[in-house]
Amino acid sequence: MPYPPPPREPSGPRRRTLLVSAAGAALLVGCSAESGTGSGGGDTPSVTAAARARAGRDSAGLLARYDAVLAVHPGLAERLRPLRAQVAAHVKAFGHATPTKTPTKSPSPAATVPPAEKDAVAELAAAERSLADQRAKDLLEVPGEVARLLASVAASGAAHAYLLTKGEA
Repeated sequence: MPYPPPPREPSGPRRRTLLVSAAGAALLVGCSAESGTGSGGGDTPSVTAAARARAGRDSAGLLARYDAVLAVHPGLAERLRPLRAQVAAHVKAFGHATPTKTPTKSPSPAATVPPAEKDAVAELAAAERSLADQRAKDLLEVPGEVARLLASVAASGAAHAYLLTKGEA
């Protein structure tokens, strides 16, 4: 009598695992805008402030990409709105002001957003992945609280990239 084939395990992490991991990291680290250099050795507050400012600008740029995609492809709103809200929270956590709502359709984003929804989502995923990778490198150069914040936001960005490419956000 032949043995039944083993059950097929899905490749890669499960969506629920990624969401729980990202949520857990956010709870452990917290997305707070409070400044604190933590236990960093010889790093100066100006290095910390510069890292926060750069991360805030990067998050604001990513938020602008989400807004541009939503302006050109309003049909993606239900899928992208939760991810956009998290990116807006990241901008705020780094100490930058965020827009309160997604802007209405304007002529300028149309030139930079791909006309196909699938391509626009793929571009967002690539931007999330690239920024998460950059933050993972940057966190090695900053002390304490800012490093933890960068790690948390990098993990969130990696989860966003996964959800945009493999999962259904």
